[in-house]
Amino acid sequence: MLLSSFSSSSFLLVSFFFFFLFLPTSYSLTKPTNATRRHRQLSINYYATSCPQLEQLVASVTAQQFKEAPVSGPATIRLFFHDCFVEGCDGSILISSKPGTGVLVEKDAYDNRDLAAEAFESVRKAKVLVESKCPGVVSCADILVIAARDFVHLCTSLKDNYNEKHTWRAPSLLAMIELDYKSRYSSPKMFHGFHVQAGGPYYQVKKGRWDGKISKASRVNSNLPRANSTVDELIKLFKSKGLTMEDLVVLSGAHTIGFAHCEHFVNRLYDYGGTKQPDSAIDPRLLKALKMSCPRFGGNADIVAPFDVTTPFTFDNAYYGNLEAKLGLLATDQALFLDPRTKPLVQAMGKDRQKFFQEFAAAMEKMGSIGVKRGRRHGEKRKDCSMHMS
Repeated sequence: MLLSSFSSSSFLLVSFFFFFLFLPTSYSLTKPTNATRRHRQLSINYYATSCPQLEQLVASVTAQQFKEAPVSGPATIRLFFHDCFVEGCDGSILISSKPGTGVLVEKDAYDNRDLAAEAFESVRKAKVLVESKCPGVVSCADILVIAARDFVHLCTSLKDNYNEKHTWRAPSLLAMIELDYKSRYSSPKMFHGFHVQAGGPYYQVKKGRWDGKISKASRVNSNLPRANSTVDELIKLFKSKGLTMEDLVVLSGAHTIGFAHCEHFVNRLYDYGGTKQPDSAIDPRLLKALKMSCPRFGGNADIVAPFDVTTPFTFDNAYYGNLEAKLGLLATDQALFLDPRTKPLVQAMGKDRQKFFQEFAAAMEKMGSIGVKRGRRHGEKRKDCSMHMS
């Protein structure tokens, strides 16, 4: 699935960081549905006159932010997912609680407790720069969508030349799954000196969203998938957002990057489904490595493991091959290969990297149309993304 958990010092992703009995010869992820009618109101050229340099401005911030804190990439992609799935793609996840009011906003919800600070900072910096050039024009919601796209493209293959204490061993399967995946691997300092190469797909972003006027923590829990959700539950949730089973599998490919905390998969290691045994659908080598980092009781809450144990810093389609090899980190990830309805889709994405890139771009565009707000009656254009206008 597309989301799970990561913090300012470590990435899940969700969270985003995460999500047919036969596979059609071809299929489209952009068929119109009732839930995506507002999609037609968005436009690639929405700010062509009012803020023509918008994408360049955001790109200058995301590039610098990724260089300084690469965790910003998967963190922002997860932030985008959480925003769209709760109130729609309206920037409501960016609102901060007002001190002394006792009112909890989306950001305060338990499921959002470890959204990385770097993601919010990326949007904040981009908004400040955009406001300096195009005051009162561009919504925070649109900036988040653009930033997420930028980071998909920037999330890359990274070569570590850090010190010996933090050495990331050669990227072979055996080396990767034997690593002790500590939270330091998503620390901004950890990435100093990495060499950056080409990343994921770059795609056009349709714009024209307004910022939402509502942000409530109480609406979060029922609108986000759980680390132990069944495929039936995932399909139902995605359908409620106007997304298909194909979208579920393709968007789950965002787990090609990012990390999850032990709490999201520790039950698979020791007592899966109340059996008092490990999940049989996990490779013994991976099980051994994860147990070393994640004890059943009393472990370090900051420890994380990568979703993709073979190419954890590269946006590619290795995630799907990992599922076929029983190397999925979360139960929900591995379930996509075990379920006969989604298995053919996992296999198709695993065989064709370019196909995955194309479908991922289409699915991200489709997700970006969920619950779009338009006009002053339903939305606002915030000057500070963390504060409502009134």
